Amino acid sequence: MPVANNTASAVSTSLPKWQLALVVGAPVALGLGYIYYKNANQSKSSRDNKGKKANGSGAGDKQISIDGDTTKKSDKPETPAALGHKYKLLGNQAFGTRKYDEAIYYYNLAIEHFPSNEEDELAKTYQNRAAAYDALENYSAVKEDCTKALELNPTYIKALLRRARVMEKTNNLEVALEDVTAACILERFMDQSTLLMADRVLKQLGKQHAQEYMIKRTPVMPSKHFIKTYFSSFRSDPTLNHKSTDDDNKGFSRVLEAFREQKYDDIIKICTEEIDQYDSIDISDKMKLLLMRGTFYLLLGQHDKAIDDLEMIISNEEADKDVRVNALIKRATMYMQVENPEKSFTDFDKAISINPDCGDIYHHRGQVNLLLDHVEEARADSKMALKLNPNVGIAFAQKCYTDYRFAAMSRSKSDVDKAMADFERAFELFPDCCECYTLYAQMLCDSQMYEKADLYFAKVIEKDPMNATIYVHRGLLQLQWTGNVEKAINYINKALKCDDKCEFGYETLGTIEVQRGNLTDAIELFDKALALARTALEVTHIFSLKDAAKAQLKVGKRLPKNSIFGIQGVS
Repeated sequence: MPVANNTASAVSTSLPKWQLALVVGAPVALGLGYIYYKNANQSKSSRDNKGKKANGSGAGDKQISIDGDTTKKSDKPETPAALGHKYKLLGNQAFGTRKYDEAIYYYNLAIEHFPSNEEDELAKTYQNRAAAYDALENYSAVKEDCTKALELNPTYIKALLRRARVMEKTNNLEVALEDVTAACILERFMDQSTLLMADRVLKQLGKQHAQEYMIKRTPVMPSKHFIKTYFSSFRSDPTLNHKSTDDDNKGFSRVLEAFREQKYDDIIKICTEEIDQYDSIDISDKMKLLLMRGTFYLLLGQHDKAIDDLEMIISNEEADKDVRVNALIKRATMYMQVENPEKSFTDFDKAISINPDCGDIYHHRGQVNLLLDHVEEARADSKMALKLNPNVGIAFAQKCYTDYRFAAMSRSKSDVDKAMADFERAFELFPDCCECYTLYAQMLCDSQMYEKADLYFAKVIEKDPMNATIYVHRGLLQLQWTGNVEKAINYINKALKCDDKCEFGYETLGTIEVQRGNLTDAIELFDKALALARTALEVTHIFSLKDAAKAQLKVGKRLPKNSIFGIQGVS
């Protein structure tokens, strides 16, 4: 989603996407992200430092040990089972002194002697032998022995985690995710090192799938409402402030006509046709054509093409300064989308050096600062944006919201009360500005004043009934406020009805369906969200959700039912 899109979404959401599991129910695979963030801020228990494996493991992983032998010695003649225990013990002793080949020799003898009905001991011996192979970096043998151990005992956590680690090392990430998901479920999500591993594998797999997907993805134009909202966030967009002349019929006017008629799918083609006739148009029109085409490439998520067009404007000192500034702002927000805040702020600084009196620069930089949780800087930017655009409702609303965030951060009740009072003024000054009501509702959600927040979301919908994002926010509010899943789903379905290109709606609904145990439905919804995602970051995130749901579905089928009893989302 472009940073400059609907202010509520760009600045903050009522609930982070990965945190949905918290408000719906006990998370399973999908909730791993939330649990990781939750546990990462807690002190580690002393058990994290126990049970170190002889050959070490990756950072953040459980230290997977071998299993000992508790069988008491006896003076009776040695049975096959007794011999099995004897050789297993010798193998453990050799492993403890890092004589891994010798350990494997004794584990081989133990496996030969253990009767077939000694399934638990056989499973332990296979896992111990896998540990020795692991120390020798014989990963194919590790996988084979862990698999044998799991055939004997499907709920064997050590074997699951060891195989997961090896699958991760050999880039077999889907199997790694399934194994670590199974371990998380069996541990009831209580072991932080397993959760850290699951989070890491999810991120790697999501990134891998996203890279493959972005190469072949078909760009989809956002909805008309989305595009309208995006452009409305620029008060000084020179493409929309274009003044036609009698000599203009073959220049930029064709583009403006298509824009006014909301024929957005035709914009890039028309711009290209006009640019190709550069000899017949002046430099001013060419720069505006490049700006409009670059903007629509940005909206499509075709960032390389957007950068090419915007760079041609930015590097041309003969271009109108308003056009260059607008190009810099849009490139800055795009850099934020691709997680390059340093370049984003560099472009904002360049824009200020060209025109320090352009309020759009500070408005959008304020949003970027809020996204980065730079509240004090965001507050200063919003104050400057309002100073330069005192009659703009969205600037007033963002100033009120950043004042509130700053007050909440400093825990000043008087400043919080003042921010709320300023919002009340905003309704009088800008009664038709939806962002005033949206950000006020957001502030009320942050303050856990849910009933009042719901009333203001309702006001936004009344004023802007085609705003799909607000329906999704109102649905999320129901989860926070009352835990009413059906009501939340109803609002999200309304969002998708008024805008079938609302990626946020599909993703959120898919997340809820995972928690309800409807994993197949959830995967289909994530696929719909993927088709609409525009950035590699969005695609990676959605793939992580989808991959987690797929892993959970497979694990639910392979684990014994009694081992996952009471875990939501597994039937």
